[in-house]
Amino acid sequence: MPNSSSISEFLLLALADTRQLQLLHFWLLLGIYLAALLGNGLISTAVACHHRLHTPMYFFLLNLALLDLGCISTTLPKAMANALWDTRHISYTGCVAQTFLFASLYSAEYCILTIMSYDRYVAICKPLHYGTLMDSRACATMAAAAWASGVLHAVLHTASTFSLPLCHGNAVDQFFCEIPHILRLSCSESDYLREIGFIVFSLLAIFACFVFIVVSYVQIFRAVLRMPSEQGRHKAFSTCLPHLAVLSLFLSTDFLAYMKPPSLSFPSLDLVVSFLYSVVPPTLNPLIYSMRNQELKDAVRKMAWTNFNRDRLLICLNK
Repeated sequence: MPNSSSISEFLLLALADTRQLQLLHFWLLLGIYLAALLGNGLISTAVACHHRLHTPMYFFLLNLALLDLGCISTTLPKAMANALWDTRHISYTGCVAQTFLFASLYSAEYCILTIMSYDRYVAICKPLHYGTLMDSRACATMAAAAWASGVLHAVLHTASTFSLPLCHGNAVDQFFCEIPHILRLSCSESDYLREIGFIVFSLLAIFACFVFIVVSYVQIFRAVLRMPSEQGRHKAFSTCLPHLAVLSLFLSTDFLAYMKPPSLSFPSLDLVVSFLYSVVPPTLNPLIYSMRNQELKDAVRKMAWTNFNRDRLLICLNK
């Protein structure tokens, strides 16, 4: 059996057995990846370029879009390359980098979603103090804390995982390097339990954030239901519902991935579940946020129209 010092590469899970299916998977993943790039890229550009969107809510939405871009760019390009070139290999260094990047970005995304719930709570329950509590300095500090928390979380888990002696081969039963599947290759009981301790601590932190989000939205809904104006209630709900939808998608897919019973763990199901929580949210989040947000849709439409007119002008000048 090889140990961790002799492993120079890992073998990822093959998406298909036949060449035709591999190419089909490549084109499907490419379409999903391009859709995610387009959606998150449009949101990022619209928020950055339009002064009307320079508010705390859209600032955190910009951070969420950037994190979604990072998450999906960490996993899908390698899976597409493996499907296109009919290979399963990923280098040891590449696996470490993929694990670190995905863990840091995914953790930071959960922190940003928690901060976004606090932003909605202050906007609806404490509107007179919103400018003070959510000024530009406070928003930048909270966003920086979210990114730093993700990096710290990833450093601890990645260092702990790849310091384990690995003696159960190098085949990772997943389409990207994921910590639970790498832990299955470990042969050290004590080190394995240490990493499990880190995971339990992370779950407790996630649960604390979840409780904070639930308490925030209980207060939000109580405040909204007390509003005398139906238009005010509609406006409040329209800003909260996209965040709730994104949060529900994030937590439900995460719950399926990490809370399912061990008896239900087999490669095909693990592949589907990991695809649901690592690929689906980054792709659907831009669609969810743009569906009920007229300001965002207007900004994207204005940006597209401006670029279209600029292109027409350049064509006319070239003629």
